[in-house]
Amino acid sequence: MISTSNLFRIRRSLALRGLLLAFGFSIGAAHPAQAQQMPQPAPIPDMPATQPPDSLTMMDPANFPEVKMDFPIAPGPFEPTWDSIAKNYPGEPAWLREAKFGIWVHFGPQSAGQSGDWYARKIYQPGTPAYDNHIRDFGHPSESGYKDVLHTWNPAKLDPAKLVALYHDAGARFLIVQGVHHDNFDNWNSTYQPWNSVNMGPKRDLISEWSKAAHAAGMRYGVAFHHEYTWWWYQPAFGSDTTGPKAGVPYDAASATLADGKGKWWEGYDPRLLYGINLRAYRDVANAKFRPEQGIFQEHLAYAHWYATRWALRIMDVINKYDPDFIYTDGDSTGPFTGEKTGTGYKCDAMQRVMADYYNRTLATRGKVDTFSIVKFHPRANGIVNTVESRFPKTIKTDQPWIGENALGDWFYRPDFVYSAQALIRYMLEVVSRDGSYAVNIPIRPDGSLDPECVKLLAEVGAWMKINGEGIYGSKAWVKLGEGVADADGNLRVMPYGALRQAHADFLFGPTDFRFTVGKDGSVYAFALAAPQPGAHVKIVSLGTGAGLLAAPIHSVALLGSSKKLVWKQHPEGLEIVCPARMPSESVVAFKVR
Repeated sequence: MISTSNLFRIRRSLALRGLLLAFGFSIGAAHPAQAQQMPQPAPIPDMPATQPPDSLTMMDPANFPEVKMDFPIAPGPFEPTWDSIAKNYPGEPAWLREAKFGIWVHFGPQSAGQSGDWYARKIYQPGTPAYDNHIRDFGHPSESGYKDVLHTWNPAKLDPAKLVALYHDAGARFLIVQGVHHDNFDNWNSTYQPWNSVNMGPKRDLISEWSKAAHAAGMRYGVAFHHEYTWWWYQPAFGSDTTGPKAGVPYDAASATLADGKGKWWEGYDPRLLYGINLRAYRDVANAKFRPEQGIFQEHLAYAHWYATRWALRIMDVINKYDPDFIYTDGDSTGPFTGEKTGTGYKCDAMQRVMADYYNRTLATRGKVDTFSIVKFHPRANGIVNTVESRFPKTIKTDQPWIGENALGDWFYRPDFVYSAQALIRYMLEVVSRDGSYAVNIPIRPDGSLDPECVKLLAEVGAWMKINGEGIYGSKAWVKLGEGVADADGNLRVMPYGALRQAHADFLFGPTDFRFTVGKDGSVYAFALAAPQPGAHVKIVSLGTGAGLLAAPIHSVALLGSSKKLVWKQHPEGLEIVCPARMPSESVVAFKVR
């Protein structure tokens, strides 16, 4: 008699065997990792019958062994294991520390909703501003859903070359460009996703345009992939209103089929390739406010394997076509497809295979591995860069290279943003003083342009960086991140977390608030977060002889942006500086100490 566990393994083995054959793999191949040709897109596997909502409990991922994926990867020294990647990766990419400041291009069709982040999900959630705005601008989601937004979105004013020039003038030296968000729409000429920016909407290869613009400006760039979320993230789209005149009328994801597109603009485009499939049978998948806690979609293992394979091939498609300097995967688990948090649904080694392919390709095409992979929340490991989103560490963080990232206003455009250059600069200093690099999302309007206030902000940041950039580019953390007024708990008072909004613009620092960095020549840079008044006497306690933090006495002090010779004195209580009669800035200034 076959046990339940053995039956489960047999079912999974047969399902995966059929799927691998559909992708054109040889089941008995001795070294599938040596294959170099990208496979053709495989069809969606047959689905089991849809079961009632909340009728299934997801399998505990602890009881599900990690599946070893079999899609082909480029040959080379990197094998698809964390150990092999760590062993062969050459170390922290030097260019990231040198670049230090970047712009997040978090742009795609969800900007059309002018409702901020997660628009494509929230239009199917009554009571959200996105739902109301969508009805006002596009119609009810049972009649005009997110797929129809894709059809009409046309960022005709988007000029990546012009924007990259603005970003470079603002002091940015790298870009993070959105390849695909949770909405599952690819912003490139995608081999594996027909719902893409070349086939519909702008009918432009946006990643190609950003890539060319970055190269022309001498800037590094990476591409971000957020589509692991899609299969659980879109589940509200398979529901309906529960009240009102449309109560019980299915939203478009639940009702539209490939056949329904005949004679319409989306003829030939399968809605399942955009929205995924109905997985509402799994308890709490559709009702979770943010995301499920954990689980395996055990009744859909063939689909899960297809989904994870397609997820990976889309990233590899971009690597193969555009040769980015880094790739970025989103999530709050330790990596994609862990069975936990944003990795809910399946458990496999797709991330390791993608990274091995990426580094092997980089070695073959560039002759060295100077690229990296961002795997958010992954433990420290050679070959991985991490990010800290919408916050910064409490202390200096040197255990791994990392990027502090947040948005100006929100991750997608809304018309109510506050543009404050000094808020952006101060947030940047909170990050770099802790040894991070910084990337900020600049909101692009649906038509591809920037608000005039945003253009002004970029010019102001650029003017500040021209004066003070030597304390930013190539810098590292000092032995102490800063000093100043303590909060009610006795901790250093810092900028608020989150997207840059009114609270950040209004946040006030005082004359004793400083952040420190160490420049490439070993100088200590003390950034005054509130510029002292002309002629004021400034004391920096941490630079006094009594603090014991400097290896040798100070022999020179200068104010960046000022040619005046400063009057200063180092004594046990601190470094005292007399400011000149004319200050280079009314917001943040930097003293260079040697």
